Amino acid sequence: MSIMTTHENSPATKFFARVAAVEEFAYRSRHNSLDMGEEQGQGYVGQALGAADIFATVYADRLRFRPSEPDWKERDRFLLSTGHYAIGLYAALGEAGIVDRAELATYGSDDSRLPMSGMASYTPGMEISGGSLGHGLTVAVGIALGLRHQKSASKVINFLSDGELDEGSTWEAAMGAHHHRLGNLTAVVDINALQADGATSTILSTEPVHEKWAACGWYVERIDGNDVAALLAAFDRAADLSGDRPSVILCDTKVGKGVPLLENREKAHFMRIEEHEWQICRDQLTAGHTSKDL
Repeated sequence: MSIMTTHENSPATKFFARVAAVEEFAYRSRHNSLDMGEEQGQGYVGQALGAADIFATVYADRLRFRPSEPDWKERDRFLLSTGHYAIGLYAALGEAGIVDRAELATYGSDDSRLPMSGMASYTPGMEISGGSLGHGLTVAVGIALGLRHQKSASKVINFLSDGELDEGSTWEAAMGAHHHRLGNLTAVVDINALQADGATSTILSTEPVHEKWAACGWYVERIDGNDVAALLAAFDRAADLSGDRPSVILCDTKVGKGVPLLENREKAHFMRIEEHEWQICRDQLTAGHTSKDL
């Protein structure tokens, strides 16, 4: 038996181990997303790849849950406001053990528990159903408020997109969360700068977004959402510094992250990928991951 030295047990060493674990989780999740996408030949694969580091940080490091008991009363709640990102969440649920990996192959098929848009009534670990965008934060505020009334230690993490910041209901919920001092609520915004109709900045610019959340009374950080170390550090700081304020982590991400073929593809909101391209995507993902380890 080896004896762990002080250096081996240092905060820096522990943090490095956390980063490595989350990066590996994200890598496997991206492969899951590509495999599911190939089943349909198309879909929201770009968003799944872009947000994989966020999902991995949540499920491999932050969230308190029991894989075999998705409805465990004391669990933390992860709410996917953007129902069309479900493919990315399923990929993470498969890695987390909440959904059997073999079931991922049924994605989008008739009678599957994994529909293309997330449905709470079908999928273990899916807290809310996808629908009109902009409703997720409102639901998250209600859940966080209810948990506090129950004197529960459970936390709520709400994943939403930059496009949802166009919706007035999002800002009403943001103000409500501050008013009720919901320190048990964290919002994570995927800022990939893309909506169904084009670039977010051309549809309805929400910048300066950091200042707007801060004006609503939230603890705010903006980071590179594809940098696992930055994600972990931001979640850690939010937990330490936000107090009884809600916190929001604004994550700049790249659609198709990890697969150069898809990172540079036009019309990336809903991707159609040719049959011969799927293996190219997997090979590029593997090559990029392997090069990081060299």
